[in-house]
Amino acid sequence: MKTSHTRLSGLEPLVVTPDLLFINIGERTNVTGSAQFKKLIKEDRYDEAVEVARQQVANGAQIIDINMDEGMIDSEAAMTRFVNLIASEPDIARVPFMIDSSKWTVIEAGLRCLQGKGIVNSISMKEGEELFLEQARKVRQYGAAAVVMAFDEEGQAGTVERKVAICERAYKLLTETLDFPAEDIIFDPNIFAIATGIEEHNDYAVAFIEATRELKKRFPDCHISGGVSNVSFSFRGNNSVREAIHSVFLYHAIRAGMDMGIVNAGALAIYDELDPELRERVEDVVLNRRDDATERLLEVADHYKKGKGEAVVETLAW
Repeated sequence: MKTSHTRLSGLEPLVVTPDLLFINIGERTNVTGSAQFKKLIKEDRYDEAVEVARQQVANGAQIIDINMDEGMIDSEAAMTRFVNLIASEPDIARVPFMIDSSKWTVIEAGLRCLQGKGIVNSISMKEGEELFLEQARKVRQYGAAAVVMAFDEEGQAGTVERKVAICERAYKLLTETLDFPAEDIIFDPNIFAIATGIEEHNDYAVAFIEATRELKKRFPDCHISGGVSNVSFSFRGNNSVREAIHSVFLYHAIRAGMDMGIVNAGALAIYDELDPELRERVEDVVLNRRDDATERLLEVADHYKKGKGEAVVETLAW
């Protein structure tokens, strides 16, 4: 069977081929993920907000995620204004944009401003099949790809079985009902926080990795993505440990078939360069290899803590 490659574009094309291994989606232009960016948008400092996007692309983001979901912001107006601003900056607009919102009206506001082919983040079956298909139909009309969350009428999937079942159901609906191209489907099987002190959360990273492996096997033309910083939320305020968790998590998730991820493009630690003791303890947590993994990581966490000025302030709001 012929494999079709996903074709995205800003001012320049981005063809997602297997040799790219992993696509970095910049997370900093997101008011829910960056305290700094939220402050700039709320204070109407759009020139500086544009620089955040520019920095992400300069740091290696191949796509940028844009989210304006904040109660004190007119999200539709902010999305329209910001996307139009960065669309007029060639060194930013060369990459595709991911329009990210939990509100469909905000997504549509962003889609109207897109040049090239971007990504909608996200659609799901949380309100049933009819609305899911209606939104997917509009995604096609705007010529975008779609992130499909492992989220149905019963809530977000936490187990491997539910992650795979929901994504499979969504795939069948999209491809059989709408003839939606498989290569334009990006599954997000939910990355949840680990090491929270709640026992059932200990398997969340493993569940994502195993679901990724199974989904990639069943649907080789589709992609797997997720918000990587979610996994380390328990360690907010400790950038070194968070970066180590992201590095270890991605090392295993990419091997299982994860080929995209929302990350801080300028702060990706290299797996092989991590301190061996820290890496081992982080790996115990990520892979849930021992019952006392969280305690053992907490024992050494403060030793690795380093201040990074504003980065630490931002991390607190993740």
